[in-house]
Amino acid sequence: MKILVSGGAGYIGTHTLLPLLQADHDVCVLDNFSNASPEALRRVGRLSNKSFDKLEGSITDSAVLSEIMNNFQPEAVIHFAGLKAVGESEVIPLRYYAENVFGTIQLLDAMDQIGCKQIVFSSSATVYGVPDYLPYDEAHPLKPVNPYGRTKYFIEEIIRDWAATDLEKSAVLLRYFNPVGNDRSGMIGEDPMGIPNNLMPYIAQVAVGRRDKLMVYGNDYDTIDGTGVRDYIHVSDLADGHVSALSYAATHTGVEAFNLGAGKGYSVLEVVQAFEKASGQAIPYEIASRRKGDIDEVVANPEKAKNLLGWEARLGIDEMCADVWHWQSKNPKGYRD
Repeated sequence: MKILVSGGAGYIGTHTLLPLLQADHDVCVLDNFSNASPEALRRVGRLSNKSFDKLEGSITDSAVLSEIMNNFQPEAVIHFAGLKAVGESEVIPLRYYAENVFGTIQLLDAMDQIGCKQIVFSSSATVYGVPDYLPYDEAHPLKPVNPYGRTKYFIEEIIRDWAATDLEKSAVLLRYFNPVGNDRSGMIGEDPMGIPNNLMPYIAQVAVGRRDKLMVYGNDYDTIDGTGVRDYIHVSDLADGHVSALSYAATHTGVEAFNLGAGKGYSVLEVVQAFEKASGQAIPYEIASRRKGDIDEVVANPEKAKNLLGWEARLGIDEMCADVWHWQSKNPKGYRD
C-alpha cells in the first residue's frame, strides 16, 4: 500500500516507519522538521535497509500538499504532524489551532482532491479531560481542559464530518496515552528541541548530564505519592498499533476511535525510581508548582483495541526505561551527536 506519513520524522513517526517499511509498504514522509531531525530519517533507512520518499514541508501549505498528493498518489495517510505540548499550548493557543486544526483541514482537502479515503489520526487521551471515571474507555465524555487537547478533539470531529461525506471513507482515531521508550537498537529515539515537555526525555537528559535536575510539577495531587499518574506505553508497541489501525481502515468504513495505552498508571516518582534502576544513575529532582492544564491521573482501558484491532501493549516500565537509557547514553546530545 502507498502510505503518506505526515510528521514522519518525529519521535512516534520514525518508530512507526520501521514496521511499515518492514511490511513492504511504499512510504512517503512529509515533515517540516520544526521539532525533528533529518538524521532520524537517515537512521530509519539504515535500520530498515529500505528506501522511502521524503519531502520537506508543512501540512498548512496547500501547494506542498497538492504536490505530494499528485506525485505520490497515496492510498492512505497516517497523520502525526502537529504541535504537541500541553504547557506550550496554554501560552500560544492560536498557533496550536493554526498548525493542528487548520493543517488537518488542508490535509483532508488535499486527500479529497485525489480520492484518498483512508486516514489514521494521531489523537490523544487529552480529549477526555478530567475523568468522570477511570480507566477511560472510548465512551467517556470528551471534555479537554487545555488548548492542545481541544485541537485533538476538534480534529476528531472534523474527521467525522469528512468521513460522513462518502460511505467509502475510513478513519481510525488513535487516542495515545503517554508514549515512551525507544527502538531497541538505540539508533532512533525521542530528541525534543530545547527543554523537554515530557517526563521521560527530561529524566534521560538529567541522567546523561545534560540537565542538572528534574522539575516535578506538583506533589499535591490525589495520587499514591502526590505526583501525577500517567499510563505509559512503549513507542514500539504504539507503532505496531498504527499498523493494526491501517489494516482495520483498509477493511472497514466509517470512523472508529481506540485507546492505545497499557492500562496501568505510574506516578512521576515511580518512573524516576524505575529509571534510576535501569540506568544506575541518580536522578536529582525539585518539586515545582503544578502546570496549568495537568490533571491527577490518566489511565486507559485498552480492551477495545485488543478486541477489534488485535493489539495490546507488550512492554512494561522496566523495558521502557532500559530502552530510553540505551538511546540517551548512546546519543548524549540526541541526533546532534
